[in-house]
Amino acid sequence: MKNTLKCILIVLLILGCNEKAEKPKEQTPLVIAPFDNVDTLAINDWWNRADNPIINLKVDRDSVVSFGIYTVSNQTLKLSAQLYPLYPDESREVLLEIENYGNWEEIQKQQINDIGWSALFRVENWDTTKDIKYRIRHGEKAQFEGLIRKDPADKETISIAALSCNSNKDRGMRENYVRNINYQNPDLIFFAGDQSYDHTEHTAAWLKFGLQFRETFRNRPAITIPDDHDIGQGNLWGENGKLSVTKGSPDGGYRYHTAYVKMVERCQTAHLPDPYDPTPVERGIGVYYTNLLLGGVDFAILEDRKFKSGPEGKIPQQGPRPDHIRNPEYDPASIDLPGLTLLGDRQLQFLEHWADTNKEAIKVVLSQTGFCGGAHIHGNLENRLHADLDSNGWPQTGRNKALTLIQKANAVHIAGDQHLATVIKQGINEFGDGPWAFVVPAIVNDYYSRWWWPEDEKAGDNPNPNTSLPWTGDYLDGFNNKISMMAYVNPESPSKGGGYGLILFDKKKETVTFECWPRYVDVTKEDAQQFEGWPITVGVD
Repeated sequence: MKNTLKCILIVLLILGCNEKAEKPKEQTPLVIAPFDNVDTLAINDWWNRADNPIINLKVDRDSVVSFGIYTVSNQTLKLSAQLYPLYPDESREVLLEIENYGNWEEIQKQQINDIGWSALFRVENWDTTKDIKYRIRHGEKAQFEGLIRKDPADKETISIAALSCNSNKDRGMRENYVRNINYQNPDLIFFAGDQSYDHTEHTAAWLKFGLQFRETFRNRPAITIPDDHDIGQGNLWGENGKLSVTKGSPDGGYRYHTAYVKMVERCQTAHLPDPYDPTPVERGIGVYYTNLLLGGVDFAILEDRKFKSGPEGKIPQQGPRPDHIRNPEYDPASIDLPGLTLLGDRQLQFLEHWADTNKEAIKVVLSQTGFCGGAHIHGNLENRLHADLDSNGWPQTGRNKALTLIQKANAVHIAGDQHLATVIKQGINEFGDGPWAFVVPAIVNDYYSRWWWPEDEKAGDNPNPNTSLPWTGDYLDGFNNKISMMAYVNPESPSKGGGYGLILFDKKKETVTFECWPRYVDVTKEDAQQFEGWPITVGVD
């Protein structure tokens, strides 16, 4: 099949299938993707594909540089250049330039990878004491310009905007988010996962995400981490990189070709600081867990899906699906069995080391999802689940190991995935002895909503006295984990519960403030209101 495809492509090239660009004497060899049936819109003879509902890939050639995304850590700049697909007769070389006393100076060249159409610039000994303009160039006219910000070490308050779950049920632009975030001007932006919901067409969807949000990270550092939908799965229990063969992947592992998975992670995470331990997991899939020190705040970036055990065949199945438990009479201890993994030994070792370093910094953990079962109803009001094994409330032993180390670091936790915004004080052995956790709302929450809705419709012990929300206080989740619910946003709330988080770290007062903003609120207006229950300020001394 692949030999036939190669022959067809060669014939197409000879016939001059590219009408967009003038052909040089020598063409760039066409890279044939090592996978089939995924990323079809952007691989091989991509220009022969019909128009698609995600994004126009056949852009003018002076627009082929879609965006750049970067971080600076330990005086090392890492910047990923994302391009639209290129024709065979176009250069694969991309340039990074910086402005120096009013003149543009080329500092690095890199080759674009035809699988995913990205390239990574890495510049050591970066000057973090001043703002520096950059631009990414391809050919004579295509470019993307932005600003590498200086480290905000002199600021008393460092802020981060946090978002997740960019549903493809709404393919419009994200003007409200861009306006609000740029007005609030955070020092860092965090996308916790599911930037793409198009599963088998990541490149097109990632380009669409960039078109929607690039004005938020053009001029500030950004952290992006992929979640299950980004790599083409409804749920992900990565189980150290193994191959998943069961529908829905509850057996654990990755469903699609490793080159596709690595492409997704390359496009979304190559610009992050170097991983703590770069050793790949099974089948050569890489890792990216690491930390980023910015302005006196130390962010640990976790991969809470990659090492997690899949439930199928390992625990007693409690219903028609191996990952859903509907029976409130089941024994939670029966599914917390020896050998089950959440973060895995490698990430636990990383967290142990991270907790013992940079102790003067405010510590923050960033991950894909929360470490408890923070929702009762999934998808629609008729679908009440007692426990969801896709949440990081399970396995309980792994959850408690992770929370113990997060608490040792005196860190707060920020995550996405659940669509349901919550602020929870985690409990490990007792209520309230674990870290604070803020799960931010979905960017678009019109598709798969979740509800916090105790079946008895009663507040727990020690309810939050500072809110009119009816169901706050101490609860056991479906795994018997101790949680103290402080605030939640059910989808009947403004913007159907869609929105984003803004978190402020006051280094002088040693406090963290969680803000939660509805999607359609204009924060530039004096009467702009957050969701009921927010803001919440907690101490981290």
